[in-house]
Amino acid sequence: MTPSLRAGTRGSPLALAQADEVVVRLRTIRPGLRTETVVIRTHGDEGYREDLGTALDGKRAFTKRIEDREDPRDALVGRRLMTLDDLGPGVRVGTSSLRRRAQLLSQRPGLEVIALHGNVNTRLRRLDSNDFDAVVVAAAGMRRLHIDDRFAHPLSPDVMTPAPGQGALALEARKGDHPVLDLLSAIDDPSARRTTEAERALGARVGGGCNVPFGALATVEGGMRLRAVLADPEGRRIIRSEDRGDASRWK
Repeated sequence: MTPSLRAGTRGSPLALAQADEVVVRLRTIRPGLRTETVVIRTHGDEGYREDLGTALDGKRAFTKRIEDREDPRDALVGRRLMTLDDLGPGVRVGTSSLRRRAQLLSQRPGLEVIALHGNVNTRLRRLDSNDFDAVVVAAAGMRRLHIDDRFAHPLSPDVMTPAPGQGALALEARKGDHPVLDLLSAIDDPSARRTTEAERALGARVGGGCNVPFGALATVEGGMRLRAVLADPEGRRIIRSEDRGDASRWK
């Protein structure tokens, strides 16, 4: 019997693109695999946001696998190529993230940072409508949607530390479903797993979830390098910290 797999995902363009990416990789390692992508809709889905930093709390009846991580950085997108140096007083920048807001204002106190919700395409349409001079989005989302016709400037993690787990995809399957777990294990990335788990562990100690302007990025460079930021929402007080250690003993 030909093996089959049903992959559940949200219905946004980015979620579907991410599901397609996973399905393609699984078909590559398991030729002949039949797949079906199932859109899962939840109450209030339009306003639903959940990232790796808060979604996988270890209390669900699932086992996790972490796929290769995309670019974890944030990107500044404008109608022309812009860097932080171009963001003068009164420039309107759209983002709904307190983490991004705080770090932007700490660098450029005169900015007008305006709340901007919606998926990546919605945010870009608002930019095109002249509602904003620039928007900040996850570089991974741009890449996974193959949006390469925009003026996007990746922001250094030293000035815009990303959210824990940003750029990583987590795959969940039922505990005990060994055929599926074995299949997902083939695309599990141990390095991405270690770094995202380190970021999430630090985030758990800080607490507050998305209501706290907190960012963390771990990278494996010989050992593990962990950068973190914690700020007030207006960016008036900001703490940046960095530590290095044995990647196998990050806990």
